[in-house]
Formats: sequence, structure tokens, C-alpha cells
Amino acid sequence: MPTEKQYFKPTRIEDAIKIAGEHPGDFCYVAGGTDVLVNKYQGNKECNCLIDLTDIAELKAVSVEDNHLMIGSLIKLDDLKKHEIIVEKYPTLVLAAHEVASPMLRKTATLGGNILCENRCSFYNQSEWWREAIGYCLKCDGDICIATGGRKACFSKFVSDTAPVLISAGAKLELHDLDGSKIVDLETIYTGDGIQPRNLSPTAIIKSIILPLNQDYRIVFKKLRPREAVDFTSLTTVISLTDNGDLKVVVGGVDPAPVVVDGSLNSNTEDFYVKKALAKARVVDNDYYTRKYRREMMHLFLEQSFEELLDG
Repeated sequence: MPTEKQYFKPTRIEDAIKIAGEHPGDFCYVAGGTDVLVNKYQGNKECNCLIDLTDIAELKAVSVEDNHLMIGSLIKLDDLKKHEIIVEKYPTLVLAAHEVASPMLRKTATLGGNILCENRCSFYNQSEWWREAIGYCLKCDGDICIATGGRKACFSKFVSDTAPVLISAGAKLELHDLDGSKIVDLETIYTGDGIQPRNLSPTAIIKSIILPLNQDYRIVFKKLRPREAVDFTSLTTVISLTDNGDLKVVVGGVDPAPVVVDGSLNSNTEDFYVKKALAKARVVDNDYYTRKYRREMMHLFLEQSFEELLDG
């Protein structure tokens, strides 16, 4: 007998989490819906209970608390540019948001949704009949990674464009779930496992993205994709640099998790960090562009980014 489909639209975080706890393993949180509903339509995500978060006002707030910028997870990507403090302190975040999808989708997609965007792969993000015809992969109940031929690991790629910028600026997340609330480093929620790319509890909701206001960053963002709109990233590179020389390199689109390299220009050269990032990236042929080309472009983007930072 088919399970009854249910739709809820709570107005408080606590109520949303309670509903989620009552439907273990069979619910999806939805806000913009530009990722979750597409995956559901393709048969890549199954749930009979939808919990719509769009009426929860506290998830849409932007505020300053204790020298930190608190950005609600349901802020639409297109609306980031409407907040003066975000534009002033983190213009690269606005730029990265502008590079996501298309103008119409950015008016619906949320910042939290982009942070949690499902990993992509040219063999996975297809219709159900296409995946059945070519043979199911590790990420959809198959027994082999079609991209690599391996049987142990899925290399579907991390594709968020906003998360690398946020990680480069030391962003934290305020999380709420059935066990209460906590604050974690954004970088730590990504596992590096293409099948289960995040280690959040099933009922977790991101309330706020937290960014420091007592530190100035120079940040350079670059993105590679076939078209200027719509396409997910094939490569995203971000480098941040503080006034005292501390830097962070973050790369997306080349590994199941963001590739992160921390350091300081006071102790190592730019070339050292470029080589270290390249060594950490587990690039496979699961994209429009070849593995070789993406690695070459990664090297080029990082070199260009260092030049821009140091010239600045």
C-alpha cells in the first residue's frame, strides 16, 4: 500500500524539527526547492513528507551580534545584494551568489540551500530511466562508480559556489535539531564521501550563517562552467588573505568535499599552496570538462588569484 504523502508549513523552527522527528527517514525540508524538488523529480531523492520552511521568519533575518554578521539560511541568493552590510563586508559572497544558476532561480534559491546543495555527477544527475539504462552507480543503489570503475568510493563533486567563499572567511553555522542547538565550523559539515556528503543530523536546520566582522578579508573568486548561466560549477576557486598574511585556499567542483588549504604567506610561497591544493583534489572524469583540463584550469585560476591578491 503506498504511503500517504504529506505537506507541512510550520512557522517555528521547533515545530519543523518536531514534524521531522515524527517522520524519520521519510521527510525533506524544502525552501527554495531548486535542488530538493529537482532531485525528487529525477528519482534521486525519495520522501513522502515535505516540510516547507518558508514561513519561518527567523530564518530570513540578517543581524549583527557580538561583532558577528548573522545571515539567515533562508535569505534568497538574489537578496544578498540588498543588505548593505553584506555588500560592504563580504562583496565576494554577493559575487559568488550571482554566479549561481540563473537570475530567475536566484530569486527562489536560498543561501542555506546552496550550502547544502547535493553533490553532482554526470552519471548521477540524470532522469531515472537514463540511470537505469546506463547502469545504476554507487550513489543510486548500484555497485560500481561509473566514473572511475571502482567499487569502494563515490566521487560525486561538491558544487556549492557560496560555501567556498564562506569557508574562506571562517564561517560558522548555527544548527538546530532534536538534540538542541550548536555552532559548528561550516567546513566541518562536509565528509568527503560522495554518497553521504554531509554529516548533519537528519533533523538539522541551519538557522544562521555566522561571519566575523572584526577581521578584514581580501577574497578572490573564480568559476569554470560551460555556460555563463544555469550550469553547476566544473571548478570553483577561492583564496582569502588577511592583512597579517593568513590565507585560506578553498576549491570546489573537484572533490566530494571542498578542498581546503590553510597557511600564511609569511611562512610559505604561493606556489607551495597551489601545489598542495592540487595534491589534495581528487578530480575524476565525472564532468563536462575532462579531469586533465579541470586540473590545468585549477592551477591557472589559483595562480591568477594569487596575482590579484598580491597586486591588491
